[in-house]
Amino acid sequence: IIVNLEQTSVSEMSFKRSPTAENHRIPLNDGNTIPLLGLGTFSTPKITAKDACYNAVKIAIDVGYRHFDGAWVYGNEAEVGRAFQEKIADGTVSRDDIHYCGKLWNTYHPPEMVRPTLEKSLKLMKIDYIDLYIIELPMAFKAGDVIYPKDENGKYLYQLTDLCATWEALEACKDAGLVKSIGVSNFNRRQLEQILHKSGLKYKPAVNQVECHPYFIQPKLKEFCDLHGIVIVGYSPLGTCRDPMWVNVKIPSLLDDPILNSMAAKYKKTSAQVALRYQIQRNIVVIPKSFNPERIKENFEIFDFCLTDEEMKRVDALNKNERYVELLMWRDHPEYPFNDEY
Repeated sequence: IIVNLEQTSVSEMSFKRSPTAENHRIPLNDGNTIPLLGLGTFSTPKITAKDACYNAVKIAIDVGYRHFDGAWVYGNEAEVGRAFQEKIADGTVSRDDIHYCGKLWNTYHPPEMVRPTLEKSLKLMKIDYIDLYIIELPMAFKAGDVIYPKDENGKYLYQLTDLCATWEALEACKDAGLVKSIGVSNFNRRQLEQILHKSGLKYKPAVNQVECHPYFIQPKLKEFCDLHGIVIVGYSPLGTCRDPMWVNVKIPSLLDDPILNSMAAKYKKTSAQVALRYQIQRNIVVIPKSFNPERIKENFEIFDFCLTDEEMKRVDALNKNERYVELLMWRDHPEYPFNDEY
């Protein structure tokens, strides 16, 4: 029996190490699963062509993606939903194959607003449930439909943040069957502990979606999340655009890194593919955003090579412990998450 148990654990370990293009789901702490690779759908509605997101999602499904990361605030959930409906109708996928992550925006934190906000996304997408619904940021803004509420002097309007009350409203949505898993995003350790230590907690956060890439590998936050069975979903896994309004452009572009490029040459891959592969070997979910058909395909081609332990350590050593996405415009918010060490 002991031998069999040992064999089981080794085979489970090897399964974890070798996800395939067809099956790269990992378990969540609530019994559900999440694919290690997803397509990010972030876009700025004013500068994004109509149907760009819709076309990207359809292409991605054909390529093999089953995980899509979105949000009501991106303004394109109707397009994502339309792409899902068409690919389900033509038999490419079933609804069960798809994993969609939606997000609760900062102006909808009051508990009574959580379910109606989630239902808004369901209606836009014409689906019955969302696979994963997360609190987008731990900072409550003035409640209402104005996405970025400001006073007459252009100062952001905040309101008292009660993360535990918002979390209870998410738990109720899960109990009602509107969402399968619930989680958080951009939470630091202290904010996660507020939820984890809440009296009467029904469900732990399944994920914490945070910035994570070879220049910002989040070792301490990962260790804390691993300890509590919380999966890290890494956004900006390839770095970000170079928009100085919200991006720290002092950090060099990740994809130009010489070490990532030398590994890419060895495997006949790109630096982007090496950066993504590095993360999935750490059991970190990655959601690279692209609406470019070639890049959507390229980002998916990370299941046919494997970095050695030595190479993993070399990528670890690239960590600068600096963020691209600092959100400094909200650093005066009492719950601004990035002042803490992790």
